[in-house]
Amino acid sequence: MRILVFQHLAVEHPGAFTDLWLSAGHGIETVELDMGAAIPPLDGFDLLVVMGGPMDVWQETEFPWLVAEKQAIRRFVRDLGRPYLGICLGHQLLADALGGSVGPMARPEVGFATVDLTAEGRADPVFAGFADRIDCFEWHGAEVKTLPSGGVTLAGNAACPIQAMRWGRHAYGFQYHVEITAQTVPDWQAVPAYLASLRAALGDTAAGLADEVAARLPAFGRAAQRLNGNFLSIAKA
Repeated sequence: MRILVFQHLAVEHPGAFTDLWLSAGHGIETVELDMGAAIPPLDGFDLLVVMGGPMDVWQETEFPWLVAEKQAIRRFVRDLGRPYLGICLGHQLLADALGGSVGPMARPEVGFATVDLTAEGRADPVFAGFADRIDCFEWHGAEVKTLPSGGVTLAGNAACPIQAMRWGRHAYGFQYHVEITAQTVPDWQAVPAYLASLRAALGDTAAGLADEVAARLPAFGRAAQRLNGNFLSIAKA
């Protein structure tokens, strides 16, 4: 497969998925939108992956490239009918581009959490082999408020009811960070906006987050591998 990746910050990349894709022989082309990179013609790509970032979907004045990005997402998913994987901001952009709504949370969700599969999530092949309750890692202050027409909620929790969604046959968004690696927390702590949200959410315990993540990485890695296998099977079909 030819995979096109939209990034909004260099340290917000596909993480654990990258090695899985490369080892399977897939080609990856990355577009760093925040650095002014142009979106290439979409027709030659089999999968669009959109990652996270510190900006919000409604900040089109501050980040005017969001307009073209949403247009590209809409064309790839709706007009071309091709597979999509969105993580965090990428999850929110999928909803926004297709007519849903995104807004700020009452309180940012940062650190470890659990999400519960809905009845639709339990039946969806992307979650084949997963328990009904999933341990995960979060770092976000905005959320999908309403689904676009045709969207389905696959997982949620009390803090954020739409933690995973599907639109159409094979466009998926995940609010939580399936792609987490050992470098995720150290890299994100170097971003001022992320560090502020981390300290606001976790207070004095924020300093030990990287060590806590390291202890859970084997389980997170297995989850990423399973989700990747499930999703690519859906995408190829």
